[in-house]
Amino acid sequence: MTTKGIRHITSASLLLAGGFSLGAQDRPNIIMFLVDDMGAMDTSVPFVADRSGVPQRYPLNDWYHTPGMERLASQGVRFSQCYAMSVSSPSRVSLMTGQYSARHHTTNWIYSESDNRNTFGPYGWGWNGISPEEQTLPRLLSGAGYRTIHVGKAHFGNNNSPSADPLNIGFDVNIAGSSIGEPGSYYGEDGYGLLKGYKPRAVPGLDKYHGTNTFLTEALTLEAMGQIDAAVEDGTPFFLYMSHYAVHSPHQTDPRFISRYEGDASKPANAKGFATLIEGMDKSLNDILDHLAEKGIAGNTLVIFMGDNGSGLLVGSDREHSSSAPLRGIKGTEFEGGMRVPCIVAWAAPADNAVQERVKIESNTVRSEVTSICDVYPTIASVAGVGIPSGHVVDGQDITGLLDGGPEPADHRDEFLMHFPHEHRGSYFTVWRHGDWKLIYYYNPTHPENPQRVLYNLKKDPFENNDLSSKKPGKARKMIQEMISKLEETGAQYPVDFNGKPIPPKVF
Repeated sequence: MTTKGIRHITSASLLLAGGFSLGAQDRPNIIMFLVDDMGAMDTSVPFVADRSGVPQRYPLNDWYHTPGMERLASQGVRFSQCYAMSVSSPSRVSLMTGQYSARHHTTNWIYSESDNRNTFGPYGWGWNGISPEEQTLPRLLSGAGYRTIHVGKAHFGNNNSPSADPLNIGFDVNIAGSSIGEPGSYYGEDGYGLLKGYKPRAVPGLDKYHGTNTFLTEALTLEAMGQIDAAVEDGTPFFLYMSHYAVHSPHQTDPRFISRYEGDASKPANAKGFATLIEGMDKSLNDILDHLAEKGIAGNTLVIFMGDNGSGLLVGSDREHSSSAPLRGIKGTEFEGGMRVPCIVAWAAPADNAVQERVKIESNTVRSEVTSICDVYPTIASVAGVGIPSGHVVDGQDITGLLDGGPEPADHRDEFLMHFPHEHRGSYFTVWRHGDWKLIYYYNPTHPENPQRVLYNLKKDPFENNDLSSKKPGKARKMIQEMISKLEETGAQYPVDFNGKPIPPKVF
């Protein structure tokens, strides 16, 4: 059922096909494979599709080497218009809660040591991150008999907040997660920042790899596979949140892969380092898929692969040399290159079993419906057969109905809201996507009476070249009205003026 466009899901409404809920022993294992700062173009798998929904290859797809992603995509569904928030913490909190950042109020990336609300940002924004009382995805699954395992980057709250430790938001196991948003170093020789490098951002809990040549991505993969082994031995279904620090800066070179890129004189050193981080992340995915097969559980394990925001690589200011080309913008911006992310949903291996019969996933399929990181929560709950408490509101949608190769479900909402009332590469804006249309609303804290608007038809203009707000003022006003309604519904916080007074959006 829906109320005001928001789905409130109860235990009864999440019973899986056949009219029964799943016992713990029947539930599939679930892996959420999240990559930091990986945009839709940072892969050899094409995600940007033409008007008919057919993915198109661009030069960056030929630069990167991601056979693990190619393998997963061949087994499942990739989404060509999947969105996340444009920076890390808002996306991660959205994944954990199923809510837009406008609702959970963690609207900026979290700086561990001090409040980074920015000059005109809202007072009291969600710098503390996730409340320990929040009905998070891991808490939901843990209560249903899953072992909930966190491996890698957390970035859910600042240094002094409870959510700095993933154990406080529902995880049973935490390896290497804290308040930090980037690693001090990717090198085991550096102690991942503790021995050498950037000590305030040292990755915790991996002491046994210190002084070795174990790259951070590999260490996290080994730890994850060890946790999989323990869950299998105990006969416990698991939810693995495999959250790589890669491919965030520092874009240090993974020496295992540099030979593929070092001879290309057309790319700068940071682009080559970034490419090795991409390939190392992809090896991690492939290794985990192989490990699941070796353990005999691949056919009973769902994998969701996703980036947390647009590409974090800065290689040039012009579009042709952008790390998101041909998409416009990168991480931290309001454009597609800042918020469009890769997303693949697949079983780790095809199998003829009851779980895959209940949740059918068509192989090698591309869907062009609008989806988002907020959809992870209700989708995983549905796959696991776990009801979401009626008191917890989710903005995301259960997208299992998009996985079987059939037509778009009648109740699917092609919409997404990104609210960023802070200062960054793009500053003080709200993005509202509805159908083919995308509105960018710019607040103007120094002159609140003079906001700006931009309107794109992404079906006709996927690379955001033609602002239609003047040619279609009626459509622009309608989109602003929809945006305002959604912001009011979610209880959004707004930028403030010089006097600290909030500046709500207005129709114009």
